[in-house]
Amino acid sequence: MISLFSSKKPEFAIDFGTANVRVVHRSEGILFDEPSLCCFTGPFGAEQLLAAGKTVRAMLDRTPSHMRIKYSLRRGVLQDIDAATHMLRYALRSSMGRTRRAGTRVLIGVPADATQAERAALLTAASDAGIDPVRLVPEPLAAAIGAELPIQRPAGTMIVECGAGTSEVAVISLGGICRTRSVRVGGASLSRAIADDLHLRHKLLIGDLTAERVMEEYSDVKQSADRSSSIEVKGRSLLTQMPAALSLSSTELDLVAEKHFRVIIEAVRQLLSETPPELSHDILVDGIVLTGGGALSPLLKSLMSQETGLAVHIAVDTRDCVVKGLQAMLH
Repeated sequence: MISLFSSKKPEFAIDFGTANVRVVHRSEGILFDEPSLCCFTGPFGAEQLLAAGKTVRAMLDRTPSHMRIKYSLRRGVLQDIDAATHMLRYALRSSMGRTRRAGTRVLIGVPADATQAERAALLTAASDAGIDPVRLVPEPLAAAIGAELPIQRPAGTMIVECGAGTSEVAVISLGGICRTRSVRVGGASLSRAIADDLHLRHKLLIGDLTAERVMEEYSDVKQSADRSSSIEVKGRSLLTQMPAALSLSSTELDLVAEKHFRVIIEAVRQLLSETPPELSHDILVDGIVLTGGGALSPLLKSLMSQETGLAVHIAVDTRDCVVKGLQAMLH
């Protein structure tokens, strides 16, 4: 681990997310932004990397039997050390070139409640990828910095970072996290819930890529002025066993999204019930700030405001708050 008092600061930071890996440079900004996916070929135990990143995205649910696609993370935590190592190596090579020097100092964002075992696994993957030393940074803190919240003052700030794999709630004061709670739900679990709902109610099977697209189109429709737009979904009918398509209205997906968002809202309510009185006073005054891709849903904002009685704000450039905060911490 890098000493907090080290005179030599890292030049790079990595936002290693469930959906995407982003590499940011201190002065040059985001150098790499691709899906956290790896495709391997060959027998188990002797697998070889075939492709990583954006190339693999189009392969989802389309690979022959000798190819296997692996997610580096699931629900915000490391799922496969080998895939994570290859992904980090690919990301750094794409960002810095093949001639990068050994012993690259890097900041990496992690969920605030990551266990010691989960942190150790990430450090192992980073070391195997040639990243050493590493400093791990809590993602809600990075998101708050990226959202330009006044976290250094002696007052409480509540932030909800809505990621693809994990949604984290944190109360921050004097530059540190005072209280935190997380739930392993996010954009990925919402797209999976949409796929399950189509399976149960419409007898239509869709793949991960289609489910993700439907979720994104649903979010776009809810943000637009014309909420009557329909979403076309294509997959395989369980009734006919043939390719099929149907049109969905955004209101049909509201119940699925609401059930998903209430898990996040319950985490917010629980954390509020544990927050000391003076910090509660500050949150009552300033409200709650939402960051991350999931924060863009108007339904989440309205439900959270109704359930807590607090003002809820969506951060500017909400999708980029974590990576912008990591970049700020490099200075």
